[in-house]
Amino acid sequence: MPGAEVAISKFVEMARTKGVRRAVLLSGRGEEEGYACEDILRTSGLEFTIVRASWFMQNFTEGDFLPMIHDGVVAVPARDIAEPFVDVNDIADVVVAALTEDGHAGELYEVTGPRSITFAELADEISKATGRDIPFIRVSRQEFSEVLAAAGAPEIIVWLMDYLFGTVLDGRNQQVGDGVQRALGREAADFRDFAKRAADRGVWGPAAEDAAA
Repeated sequence: MPGAEVAISKFVEMARTKGVRRAVLLSGRGEEEGYACEDILRTSGLEFTIVRASWFMQNFTEGDFLPMIHDGVVAVPARDIAEPFVDVNDIADVVVAALTEDGHAGELYEVTGPRSITFAELADEISKATGRDIPFIRVSRQEFSEVLAAAGAPEIIVWLMDYLFGTVLDGRNQQVGDGVQRALGREAADFRDFAKRAADRGVWGPAAEDAAA
């Protein structure tokens, strides 16, 4: 995000002066700007842990992609490239462990789901979970940005989504990470199970649409 390096530098300095001894940074996979922020923490003198996360599963249940599911289509500017989507609850568990337990100092955890799937495969998983036909349609980056802006998304979110689809979703992050297993000693949540739980809660059904209206 623009200004992240300055903000993190100030935060780290404040933390150090207040006596904080342990810090965790949530970073992004394949993002050079994120790596620059990681270096700030590495040289801070604090006990640190780096957590690099893949794309969040929750983007489709409570994030910017939720309206697409309600509309019955996953329309994004994604090529046929897989991403090991991660459950943010797994990220939270890793961060809590790193902050509250010993043994995580200096570690770099790449937290992802247990398998990589394309957006087309993701749409198929949601379709199976909901019993609805929710296809994947590839649109241009310009079309996608225009739709986001028309829907009222803040300018910074429109920029961020364009950056992510145009930069880090190019195949560099297809590999599954083992951060959840290393930090917690258990497997990461799979998107299929995540989708079933979301469908059972009615997140993607008519009741969810009516509640949001």
